[in-house]
Amino acid sequence: YRLSENIGIFRQHLFPEHVYRVEDITINRKIFMPYGENTTILRYEIKSDREFSLSFTPLINSRHFYDTKENLSFSIAKEGQEIRYKPNNNESVIRIIAPLSSFSQDTGWREIEYEVDRMRGDSFSDSLFAGGEFKIEGKDNMAFYIVLTVEHRDYDPVYEFEKEMRRREVLLDKGVVSHLPLHLTLASDSFIVRRNELKSIIAGYHWFGDWGRDSLISLPGLLLVTRRYEEAKEILLNLVRYENNGLIPNAFIDRSGDVIYNTVDAPLWFIDRVYQYLKYTNDMDFLMHIWEKMASIVDNYIKGTYYGIKMDDDYLLSHDAGLTWMDVKLGDNFITPRARKAVEIQALWYNALRIMDLLTPDGEGKYREIADLTKENFLSEYDRQYDVLDTKDCSCRPNKIFLVALDFSMVDNTMGEKIIRDVEERLLTPYGLRTLDRENPLYKGKYLGEFNKDIAYHNGTVWPWLIGYFVRAFLKVKGYDERLRIYAFENYLKTLLSNLGEGCIGSINEIFDGDEPYTPRGCISQAWSVAEILRTLAEDILYIRPPYEKHFLNNAL
Repeated sequence: YRLSENIGIFRQHLFPEHVYRVEDITINRKIFMPYGENTTILRYEIKSDREFSLSFTPLINSRHFYDTKENLSFSIAKEGQEIRYKPNNNESVIRIIAPLSSFSQDTGWREIEYEVDRMRGDSFSDSLFAGGEFKIEGKDNMAFYIVLTVEHRDYDPVYEFEKEMRRREVLLDKGVVSHLPLHLTLASDSFIVRRNELKSIIAGYHWFGDWGRDSLISLPGLLLVTRRYEEAKEILLNLVRYENNGLIPNAFIDRSGDVIYNTVDAPLWFIDRVYQYLKYTNDMDFLMHIWEKMASIVDNYIKGTYYGIKMDDDYLLSHDAGLTWMDVKLGDNFITPRARKAVEIQALWYNALRIMDLLTPDGEGKYREIADLTKENFLSEYDRQYDVLDTKDCSCRPNKIFLVALDFSMVDNTMGEKIIRDVEERLLTPYGLRTLDRENPLYKGKYLGEFNKDIAYHNGTVWPWLIGYFVRAFLKVKGYDERLRIYAFENYLKTLLSNLGEGCIGSINEIFDGDEPYTPRGCISQAWSVAEILRTLAEDILYIRPPYEKHFLNNAL
């Protein structure tokens, strides 16, 4: 029998688990990774009243996830119960440790095709090294482990299993976390990685790296509502150490090690995330430690820095094309350039100025003065819900929701109501907000095709992370009474949470098609998708507010 052809049962609690039944034999397989290591361990438990044998052939590759195999070969060495596969491209040696097994070095290559990559218009053909056959024979009931790793240490798989199980149980038992969906809390844990000696956040699986904007947007949902404060602080420190003329990194390039700064909003998100961290921790020592970096961001934005980022004569923030989160580039052209004064950038700028005024240790009031002038000039120009002010772009996009949702807002409740109503009527779907309304001639409802998907990415495609800010804006304007919170959950979040298995089981995709049936697309598990659902569930729906929020709000009045 081939287990891959046996549908079996899949379930997920602390670990992913497959249960197969072959005649009167039951095979239970759990998969887990020791925390923070490039190691996967499989735990098999077999229930049988007779003799059996189980064999498996590992399919092995050694490449960057964007590459395909080119002139790759492996040498094999056997050492006790361990088989080592050494690739000829100088990447890490792959070790498979399978106690109780016999090994037959019958190798070859398997040609495969990745159907999702084919649908995306990406390269989809690959060759995998069939690295021999492992066979385990037994009788009656038994349990055994198989370790796959590139680490250089010994493993006691029973100990590793119990250790990781305890770690996950503790993770799920942290205060507010016990009220949140188990699968999403476990998914949130998967994005926390290490860059050098400090923690970082992977933007999405399987092909994204750790990016500044994504890390900062994800931070409250992944680390603050889950009470992982030290890791949140590490990530903020890891980003701000690279501050350069007021800019925070947009991306770290894996292969070259280069740091890319092409973002206007990441530094503004950084200031906001320091404030969110303080609302949860009141860690004023941390604030004093990084205050100069925060001041550098605002001061450089006022006088001007790279990428045309500069406070204009009207106190609004100007910037070059392709620096907002809608940053896809096709050839030499940005699909949604949004140059000059994008609406959410003005919202983030005002919000950052008010935060700086609230937190400033000298009490000079210079940030409040600039904030007041920013608000005055913004409101004098913002008469038609523009997406970009300088070009008077009236495209209906979700970016205006940040005018309402951020802690410090330039618009009153009357304007907030209009924005929420417009977004709900024209952009809302069961899985998030569309990036462009369907009546716009540029709208693309399907994220398919080599070039079309890039055009559709921010021109109609649905992004789940935006629903968190929509829910916050809705309740901020309407009021946080229980009836409205229940309404918001039932109408804006319930469908998405009921379909966590549509892409990656237990997680949330990066994007969905703008047209029905809203097919999940992009990364199968996206950090800010998971993060914003967790954050809005905790802070907005359950109304479990940050412990020190009132303290800071009282000081802001």
